[in-house]
Amino acid sequence: MESVGIINFWGFLAAGILLNLTPGPDTMYILARSMAQGTRAGVLSALGISTGSLVHTLAAACGLSVVLATSAAAFSLVKYCGAIYLIYLGIRALLSTRETRSATERKGTETGYRRMYFSGIITNLLNPKVALFFLAFLPQFIDPTYPHTMLSFILLGSTFIMTGTCWCLLLAVYSAKFSRLLQERRNAGNLLGRVSGVVFIGMGVKLAVLER
Repeated sequence: MESVGIINFWGFLAAGILLNLTPGPDTMYILARSMAQGTRAGVLSALGISTGSLVHTLAAACGLSVVLATSAAAFSLVKYCGAIYLIYLGIRALLSTRETRSATERKGTETGYRRMYFSGIITNLLNPKVALFFLAFLPQFIDPTYPHTMLSFILLGSTFIMTGTCWCLLLAVYSAKFSRLLQERRNAGNLLGRVSGVVFIGMGVKLAVLER
């Protein structure tokens, strides 16, 4: 991989897999979606998060993420927008019941699926911590003398996202299976919906108090 400016690719791959396996906000988001709304919701959320990570990779490659690293105003703007969005999702989940969620899904399945996918993208894009992670992590494995570092960024970012997506899809599928077992009990569906709401609100509050 040195021919494309990448140093110690296998070390990068091992580190990336370990980082992907470490529980974080994306993991909690996917688990909450899957357990409250089922396999498809979790899978679409995982794909949305992966899409957002791809945008972060391109932004880091183009140098746009440097703005978040150097501008307190830009960092705060993105951070608070993300926090508000997560809290909004949490309140919405708390106010809805299993019956109203099912009725909404039947009324507009395709719209609901698109919303789940784009919610994953938005929650990932509006987390400045993700942008700074790509900006700090990827360059450690790129040869600074290579003339096409953008290509190196994209290859490393795509590799990291690919392994992360595989892990997130496994989480989505198996957490949804576990939740189906729980939902056989009375009112378990509503309880899972409320738990997901609390998780989203907690993530939003945590993001809001994140320091640059």
